[in-house]
Amino acid sequence: MDEIKVFYGITRNPKTRDYMMVLNIACEKCHYMCYSKCFQLNFLNWTSGNKHIDIFIQNIQLTAHKDMRKAIEWISYDKINNIKCIAKNRYIANWIDGYIIDWDYGNENWKRKGRNMIVELEKLNNSMFITSEFMNKTKTNYIFYGITQNPKTKDYMMVLNKKCKSCNYICNAIHFQQNFLNWTGGNNDINKFIQNTQLSAHKDVGEVLEWIPNDKFNNIKCIAKDTRYIANWIDGYISDWDYGNENWERKGKNMIVELKKLINSNNITSEFMDEIKVIYGITQNLKTMDYMMVLGDKCKKCKFVCYAIYFQQNFGNWTSDNDDIDKFIQDTQLLSHKNAIKAIEWIPNNSLYNIKCITTDTYMANWTDGNIIGRNNKNQDWEREGQNMIVELKRLNNPKNIALEFMDESKIFYGMTQISETKDYMIVLNNKCKKCNRTYYVKCLQQDFKSWNSGSININKFIQDIQLTAHDDAEKILEWIPYNRFYNIKYIAENMYEANWIDGNIIFWCNKNKNWVRKGQNMFVNLRSLNSKIITSEFINELTIDYKVYGITQDSKTKTYMMVLGYNEKCKLCNSMCYTIFFQQNFKNWTSGNNDINKFIQDTQLSVHDDVKKALEWIPYDRLYNIKYIAKGGFGKVYKANWIDGYVTDWDNEHQNRKRYNENMLVALKSLDNSERVTLEFINEAMSHKKVNDNYYIIKFYGITQDPETRNYMMVLDYAESGSLRDYLEKNYRELNWETKINYLYCISSALENIHGNELIHRDLHMGNILKNYDNILITDLGLCKPANCNSLENTKNNIYGVLPYIAPEILRGQSYTKASDIYSFGIVMYEVISGLSPYHDLINDEFLAAKICQGLRPRFKTIKVPPFIVHLIKRCLDANLLNRPTAFEVRDKLWGFKFENSVELIELQKQIKEIHDNNTHENSVELIELQKQIEEIHDNNTSLTSSSYRMHSKANYTGSSLLSFNNLSVPKNSDDYYEQNGDIISEKFSGIN
Repeated sequence: MDEIKVFYGITRNPKTRDYMMVLNIACEKCHYMCYSKCFQLNFLNWTSGNKHIDIFIQNIQLTAHKDMRKAIEWISYDKINNIKCIAKNRYIANWIDGYIIDWDYGNENWKRKGRNMIVELEKLNNSMFITSEFMNKTKTNYIFYGITQNPKTKDYMMVLNKKCKSCNYICNAIHFQQNFLNWTGGNNDINKFIQNTQLSAHKDVGEVLEWIPNDKFNNIKCIAKDTRYIANWIDGYISDWDYGNENWERKGKNMIVELKKLINSNNITSEFMDEIKVIYGITQNLKTMDYMMVLGDKCKKCKFVCYAIYFQQNFGNWTSDNDDIDKFIQDTQLLSHKNAIKAIEWIPNNSLYNIKCITTDTYMANWTDGNIIGRNNKNQDWEREGQNMIVELKRLNNPKNIALEFMDESKIFYGMTQISETKDYMIVLNNKCKKCNRTYYVKCLQQDFKSWNSGSININKFIQDIQLTAHDDAEKILEWIPYNRFYNIKYIAENMYEANWIDGNIIFWCNKNKNWVRKGQNMFVNLRSLNSKIITSEFINELTIDYKVYGITQDSKTKTYMMVLGYNEKCKLCNSMCYTIFFQQNFKNWTSGNNDINKFIQDTQLSVHDDVKKALEWIPYDRLYNIKYIAKGGFGKVYKANWIDGYVTDWDNEHQNRKRYNENMLVALKSLDNSERVTLEFINEAMSHKKVNDNYYIIKFYGITQDPETRNYMMVLDYAESGSLRDYLEKNYRELNWETKINYLYCISSALENIHGNELIHRDLHMGNILKNYDNILITDLGLCKPANCNSLENTKNNIYGVLPYIAPEILRGQSYTKASDIYSFGIVMYEVISGLSPYHDLINDEFLAAKICQGLRPRFKTIKVPPFIVHLIKRCLDANLLNRPTAFEVRDKLWGFKFENSVELIELQKQIKEIHDNNTHENSVELIELQKQIEEIHDNNTSLTSSSYRMHSKANYTGSSLLSFNNLSVPKNSDDYYEQNGDIISEKFSGIN
């Protein structure tokens, strides 16, 4: 075959010193290593010793490009065993390896199936005339696997598997046929009868019979003299063919069957036709030499082996030694055709333990086995539930009239037993509560009365009385709790202690394990001293107003009785144990060292009734590591660090602790200079951040920590991997398309809308306070527009704080911040995201710029063409009249329209972008050439690039700081032609306003 060679590399033969190419040979037809190539690479590893046969096999293999079934192979004779002659020149045998199904690229070998499968060997008379036509003719009746050679006779032999003429594949009938030589009933009529049933079982083995050797039965018992027996059949009946093990799959191992004498082996058909039971096969009694049918019991009513039959088969294995009781139990079992739960059974006394007398005629006990619920066909035994369950034993008063005692339909009867000491017969029943008609709490608690003792009759009676009212409500259960089930016991007030309770409180009874299920292991509880003489239900009810009462214990040293209470267990708002309670219980375990910060964090924790992620926490500084300085912010330094614990996501009831996520996560630490004297005003600002902390587009605020060296408090925030949006634009602007830019602006406007929706004002919105974290755009520094150490007197209208190019003109003139002033800042951000340019980058950020802004100066796009839709929205945001500016909701809604498929805004925007693209690539070619020239110059100087790179004025400042006051600024106004032209924010005519 021609080859297409895949070249991998070059190597060298160390002996010959020849260089050699390393190739993979692909098939010219398939263009990859197909089956034909895999066969071809193995040609040197085998030979039949006959040139004609070698060529024949190889030619067939070379046609098997994608279809393995076309190939045959040379099969070494030592891979065949158990060879038996079945006719002249024909044999059957087991093929050890089985046939090829695929190529295993991992092991560089063939995958095979059917190990030790039965095959036929047929002598090949003349190897000279073997052809593909001959093979195709052979395949009409056989599956042709390959050729082998008998090393003794030197005869070549085809390795075949006979196909069923009816099915055209190897069906069940063929598998049976291949096994005919391995058994005989010793009677030709019986052999023929069994074989005929097997040869008709092409797809369904349900009606097939088999010869079953007598040694495959055990526990053989005579049930009718010399004619009928019952026994256990070790193997069980055939259900299907197992291709993996090349043998029959079976079900019902050790099943009970009936052996019925076959009267006339010469007329088997009529005897089998008269039998209404399931017939599995024929066997022979080795003592009497009688042939016997192997039958499965069919119920006459159900026409299959129902529960009643299984019970009937077991009648000989038990007795109560009382005929009336035996008959009553057997009658109930024979009525349980499809519902085993209806039956009662004889329960041996040794299956019951912990037998305790409750009243004269009543006992409680544990039943080892549990009650019958169905049949396990695999194990040929009953399936049960409720092992070691607690049952009630009730004395049987009149064995002659048992039915009367089983008339009470409110009870569940399991069976009958006999007390070995008294010989009394007892009914075994489910111990249901008479009030609830259920097995639940009262009975479970009542059975346990004798297993505990408080040492006080009053307390015993009080606890028991409370328990007897808890029919189906575990919340009502009060229990005696041994003192050694508490640890970490600490005095907290007069007659009051705090401790951890090892076991936790009861929540429900588990029928399966027959025990109480508990929650809150190692939970915090209060222990309150108790006067056992005045304990009443009214006293308990009064306590439950503020506490959950779990039980009573006794100090082992002082002998003082104590109530076990849930500390502030129920939230008054939720009326349950919500997250606020878990946080509240932990207040005493931490402090920030500052009462205002403590109160701020605690207030956030007390507000998170159903959403723990909204809570802030005090984060000890030693839970942070790899702390590295990043930058200087407006009010302090910014660091990044790894947080060992990660943030809280839920409460873990089992371990009585918080569940956390993202251990060792990166966080940002924003320090506040001189914040060791942090004021309530700062706390109120931080609360502003907290109000919007669950917004997707606002940086996540996790909590507060303190640098032990500087004593500065630090906010612990989510860390944005990509830094500020300004930094990101500097490096990646050229990669942004219109869709991405608008998506960024939509994210920012959504965050701003959420801030305004909570009646907050950002007051310091600029590109340095907008971060990029993977695909998310996030606003940060909410409410920190003033230093932490400034006071209200310093915060006068003349002390403006922020980044000048982003500050609205009315703020420059000393007016108060409003939502509209944030919108102005957003308009500048829009300009910056669209253009990639910092606003007024070529001007000094001083009072002269402030004056020009009030006169109507706005940043310009210059040579960049921007869709009029976007330009108009920016103009509205930057309008000198704050009443003309849109709300954050309007801005977000408009930007959403640009994103939304088939919206009017998007269709128009796409049209405008296409026009601009055409203009930018043709009409403005001069400008583009000049711009490219500038980019190349900047690139040569190793400066950052944007799509419209620019030179920054050395005194253009974009870091927040306390600004000088501005005096005598004019009333803010728009440029004269502000809304008359749509090509830019302001016209070139007004770009040099004096």
